[in-house]
Amino acid sequence: MIGFQIEDMGAFTRKLFLEKDFDDFLLKEATIVTFNSFTIDGRLHRGFYSAQEQEQMEMNPYSLWSQVRPICFSLIKGKRLPESFQITLEAPPKRLDAFLAECRLQMDAGQIKGLYLNIRYENGRLQCITGTSLAVFTLDKSVEREWDEYVGRMLKNMGIAASH
Repeated sequence: MIGFQIEDMGAFTRKLFLEKDFDDFLLKEATIVTFNSFTIDGRLHRGFYSAQEQEQMEMNPYSLWSQVRPICFSLIKGKRLPESFQITLEAPPKRLDAFLAECRLQMDAGQIKGLYLNIRYENGRLQCITGTSLAVFTLDKSVEREWDEYVGRMLKNMGIAASH
């Protein structure tokens, strides 16, 4: 786990709330504090969808960020900054496969429960903190180290200045 201090908050929040850079991530949860506290649980309620819609949906247990992004943006837009927000995103299965291939890790994707981005804005500071969860016990920290480096490269490729 590593925390990236985001240097250009405007560029990062533009990428997060207005552009598609994070759209393929899954939303685990979001809390946005403005004049009220708004909490979004990203778990999909399959009963809401018709049988036909369920067949067309990917089997993800969580909403895509792209589905919830406009709602979150509507909560923060305006002349005043939010007091805080916390958004937890999870890498989708297709990004997980790409991550394992790029990093040349000898691990089955099923052994990784999740690769996370915890985005926190509070007291005028914006951080992106990595997280990993494995389905197996191991003393090997290579997945964690590689995810930290992968996120650093991802931010750099997006043109986001960050330090840790």
